[in-house]
Amino acid sequence: MFKSDLLTFFLAWAANPLQVASIIPSGDRLCALITSEISSETGPVIEFGPGTGVFTRALLDCGVRQQDLTLIEFGDDFANMLRLRYPEARVLQMDAQRLARHALYAGRPVGAVVSGLPLLSMSPRQVMGILRGAFCHMRDGGNFYQFTYGPRCPVPRPILDRLGLKAVRLGRELRNFPPATVYRISRCQPMYV
Repeated sequence: MFKSDLLTFFLAWAANPLQVASIIPSGDRLCALITSEISSETGPVIEFGPGTGVFTRALLDCGVRQQDLTLIEFGDDFANMLRLRYPEARVLQMDAQRLARHALYAGRPVGAVVSGLPLLSMSPRQVMGILRGAFCHMRDGGNFYQFTYGPRCPVPRPILDRLGLKAVRLGRELRNFPPATVYRISRCQPMYV
């Protein structure tokens, strides 16, 4: 992690704490956990809320090629930083809820979505929009990986049921600050969006 990332992240959090849920970027162990099932075989990957790119670096370490990454970032400073650091990745500065409206990878479905979005601070409508957008681009068998600082899955059961999804706890990283849990969200059956 770059030392300047800490200041950039803290300033973004101070400006909008509900949009940036932590005062510092995620730690290496959380990065390893959330990307533990991803490899060069996964195919294209979408990352929601990459911030300074700590998960992005972990995805590259897993063998995902830069040109197979789409980084969805709402914040100006973070989006500009990501464009400089990952020039071969597609950086879309937008609200993640609008992803369903964009064509990605010429119809080639993505294998995974990694999310650093603070779902607990979002409305059910926002969470549904984000999940619909993610799964409309995902291949069968693809997974959505989400971490949370909360005590349970950040996607409530009624939303999972409505979208035909299931959530499984992948693991907990107590050495992260704050401690975090990672969930794998996948389809129970074909989803109708």
